[in-house]
Amino acid sequence: MDFETENAITCKRLSELAEKAKKSTIIDSSYYEKMDVKRGLRDINGRGVVAGLTEISEITSKIIEKDGSCTPIDGRLYYRGIRIEDIVRGFIEEKRFGFEETMYLLVFGDLPNATELKEFQAILGHFRQLPLNFVRDVTMKKPSVDMMNVLQRSVLTLYAYDDNADDISIKNVLRQCLELTAQMPLLSVYGYQVYKHYYDDESLIIHKPDPAAGTAANILRMLRKDSEYSELEATILDLCLVLHAEHGGGNNSTFTTHVVSSSGTDTYSTVAASLGSLKGPKHGGANVKVVKMIEDMKTNLMDFKDASVRNYLMQILNKEVFDKQGLIYGMGHAVYSISDPRATIIERFVEKLADEKEFSDDYELYKKVQRLAPEVIADKRRIYKGVSANVDFYSGFVYNMLGLPAELFTPAFAIARMAGWTAHRIEEISNNGKIIRPAYEAVATHRKYTKLSNRK
Repeated sequence: MDFETENAITCKRLSELAEKAKKSTIIDSSYYEKMDVKRGLRDINGRGVVAGLTEISEITSKIIEKDGSCTPIDGRLYYRGIRIEDIVRGFIEEKRFGFEETMYLLVFGDLPNATELKEFQAILGHFRQLPLNFVRDVTMKKPSVDMMNVLQRSVLTLYAYDDNADDISIKNVLRQCLELTAQMPLLSVYGYQVYKHYYDDESLIIHKPDPAAGTAANILRMLRKDSEYSELEATILDLCLVLHAEHGGGNNSTFTTHVVSSSGTDTYSTVAASLGSLKGPKHGGANVKVVKMIEDMKTNLMDFKDASVRNYLMQILNKEVFDKQGLIYGMGHAVYSISDPRATIIERFVEKLADEKEFSDDYELYKKVQRLAPEVIADKRRIYKGVSANVDFYSGFVYNMLGLPAELFTPAFAIARMAGWTAHRIEEISNNGKIIRPAYEAVATHRKYTKLSNRK
């Protein structure tokens, strides 16, 4: 039998086995209600199962009345007890970047004074480098089309460069996390530049970071051929990093940080696992989907009147257009109902950037989708709470206007979320809790073992 024939038979058999595996794992949906199982660790009203305690951040989307009923409110997000709106207003009004200050707050519990902030920025600047020949030996050795894959394997490889990789003392974990936070922009941008060189035959450009510049500025500096960027561009990218830095502790990737940290494993394994979670389109990859959805709409609609846009959104829900998954990306959130405070904040800056970058027509389309999508979803589906735009609805649009390629949208999220992951990893280790092990109810029918000779 020749190789091609053997390969075709193997592929056919794998397809058959895949169907068998799928069929053997389908669980009757009625069991979930009958046994009161919280799918996705959330009840029918979207309330999350309490799996731990945290002082790092808090999400509020409702007021619980005296009679036990819930009244939805505009979403609120707190970092260490301080509302995100106040944090953003503080550094924007004082005309400085806020990501490093925000990370300090999340990790150490208090806003830094001027001396502490300068020292912390200097530490990150010092760590903003990769081991000697790492780009040549690791990044360039096997280019990948997916930058989240680049980040995961790069982080795991950095384990081998650390003489104290398995030391989970707080001092060592802090050092490791700060190094990874500083290195993440380099790993992301360099991985992208290598990908463009090997796959698209473009010139290979590797700019060194500026230790004195902030995280947002360095992303733009290393990404662009001329290393040039405007103050508005760096300010808005920095704002996106602040808004993505942390989110309530219960999000998928941060919960992953807690779960993996609770096992006592090393920092590199923990961060790689969290990156794997964030890579998913239901989590960190959603903003890429929003941009692609809008582009598909622009390609396929003859006009952008309300009726046309509404019909297209209904077709999305009916799984007739776009990726046929039935999801209007960027709309709705597991916790927020009336509004996502991060989306509200970023929206204030989007119009200004759209004017500067000549994306005003696109901005109007985004606004129209934001207005019509909740109505369409309410008409089509039974919903238990309100639906509004989430932060992903606008963040991808912002990255697109800044010239960030889609391949770097989720890595930008990861760069920001390192702040929250760092704080939560330290919190999990500091409280020395038990290994996290949720229960699963078994619903399989008990059977007797059948000898091989008696099996059909």
